[in-house]
Amino acid sequence: MKPLCQKRYPFGGVREDRSDYDKVLVEKVVLSHKRLPGTIVCLPMVYGPGDYQHRLYPYLQQMRDGRKTILMEEGFASDVAKGQIYHVAEPDCLTMKQWVEGIAAQIDWQGEVISVPAADLPVHLVPQINNRQHICLDTGKIRRELGYQETITDREAMRRTIEWEIVNPPEGVMQMINYTEEDDIIAKLGIMK
Repeated sequence: MKPLCQKRYPFGGVREDRSDYDKVLVEKVVLSHKRLPGTIVCLPMVYGPGDYQHRLYPYLQQMRDGRKTILMEEGFASDVAKGQIYHVAEPDCLTMKQWVEGIAAQIDWQGEVISVPAADLPVHLVPQINNRQHICLDTGKIRRELGYQETITDREAMRRTIEWEIVNPPEGVMQMINYTEEDDIIAKLGIMK
């Protein structure tokens, strides 16, 4: 079992809609099948055109709206592949702050991303996941054994994602953002807008 997945049902008590989610149970079944060898491919946070969760959109929208400050929570096969577990991810593991700064660089946003304790943030800015651990994947095995490599640069992937997000904003986008609450926190922190 992968070290990160020691705890069963990782969203239990964190996300009501996913309290019974646990992919490791399925992985065990796939890898234990005697006549049909399986391969497990583990992905990190997936982003890009078609991302149904619109993970980057709230940050992008704040930048497009001319916000000077963004608040966020602190910290956050072939035969050789039979029976194996591979991680597929970009080679560099970015923090959420680095993701947001990557969006900013793509659209030439000159504002500031500020980390704030979760207890001081409005609910809509606190991710509904357990982010006390990094979700960094070691992709060395798939790169060595299967010759995996990216087909486009991370900068190009981000550019394509932003382009798609602008054309396909999520429904109810204004419910994702509450500038009045954010402005109150910015004022309490003494940050100039």
